[in-house]
Amino acid sequence: MSVSLSPPVAADARRNVLLLALSQAAVMTCISLLLASSVLIGARLASPAWATVPLAVQYLGTLLALYPVARLINRYGQRPVFCGGALFGALGLAMAAAAIWLGSFVLFALAGGVIGIFSAVGQYYRFAAADAVPPERRSSAISLTLSGGVLAALAGPSLARWTRDAFAPAFAASFLALVGVALLAAFLATRLRLVRPLPAETAQVPASFMPLLRQPDFLLAVVVGVVGYALMNLLMTATPLAMLCSHLDFAATATVIQWHVVAMFAPSFFTGALIRRLGVLPVMLLGAFCMLGCIGVAVNGETLVHFELALILLGIGWNFLYVGATTRLVECCPPAHKARVQAFNDSLVFLAIAGVTFSSGPLVDRFGWQALNLWAALPVGVLILTIAGRWLATRRPASLLANGA
Repeated sequence: MSVSLSPPVAADARRNVLLLALSQAAVMTCISLLLASSVLIGARLASPAWATVPLAVQYLGTLLALYPVARLINRYGQRPVFCGGALFGALGLAMAAAAIWLGSFVLFALAGGVIGIFSAVGQYYRFAAADAVPPERRSSAISLTLSGGVLAALAGPSLARWTRDAFAPAFAASFLALVGVALLAAFLATRLRLVRPLPAETAQVPASFMPLLRQPDFLLAVVVGVVGYALMNLLMTATPLAMLCSHLDFAATATVIQWHVVAMFAPSFFTGALIRRLGVLPVMLLGAFCMLGCIGVAVNGETLVHFELALILLGIGWNFLYVGATTRLVECCPPAHKARVQAFNDSLVFLAIAGVTFSSGPLVDRFGWQALNLWAALPVGVLILTIAGRWLATRRPASLLANGA
């Protein structure tokens, strides 16, 4: 049965999804500029082996903030928490600008941790969008919210190029400009019209959601989300350092990151429709094959074209896996467990991300870009087998019923 919405409710739903997409654009503008520049800044302030530590600290800050953010959303609602998270982002970005000005690697890494709080809050934008629409429109709302990253893909690296040398030292002006972007996200949050859960919906919450882990679809959603995001981040954060080792300049690095972020979010305009047409498991399987294609390109050369094509395939693969895993997670999660399950899932994601980001710099420095990609092929292969196995298992009962008929 289709769910029809009254015009005011439908208008609010569209408004909320649009504002959340713009908020996603703001947070991803900050993150994409960080991806393009922080490794180079870290290498300058410390050494190539330590270059990815500020990014890893950012992901660690996100990990530590996820559960507190979920509890604050349950208590105060999404709008004030989204606004507060953006203000923390502005503070962290101002700290990063000061660290670059002072030449302090430690302060730059600490700033990454504060920016991580902003990123943690941004993880709940897609869940807020799913809550704002009827169940049958959730995959589209999630993917459309993530589509705000397309704007970020254009704004982040471009902002880095325009402001990098506005005044010395390099990139200090870039982070000051991002302070304004974070403040814009805070303003957008004040314009949201999100309905807070009724007391009856949050009362008498069962003691544990761990029995959900015995459900194959729920477990698959968590595994795909964690492994897919961690692999994407491993290769993405290693790319600027690998390009530096290949004697490619910052303009080339910014371009590669820019097209990667476009590829991460541009498919969001149709991923939801693709899931409704083909099903969530085939779309996730397609995403895993895109990641395998990325690795195939990367091990065959280290020219600018190889980096660009590999990172584009990596971004598309991540989108299909991430939107698919989020959609399946929302479908499997009972309302009473919603906040804790979302925090649990994203905590595992960012625990994995923090680990691979700490290691990506030393791995590239010691073993090289191509060896790193060859090792990454192993979990991608496991992911393909896992998703394909679950897809075949879900199709088997239908085929048996057809044969029985």
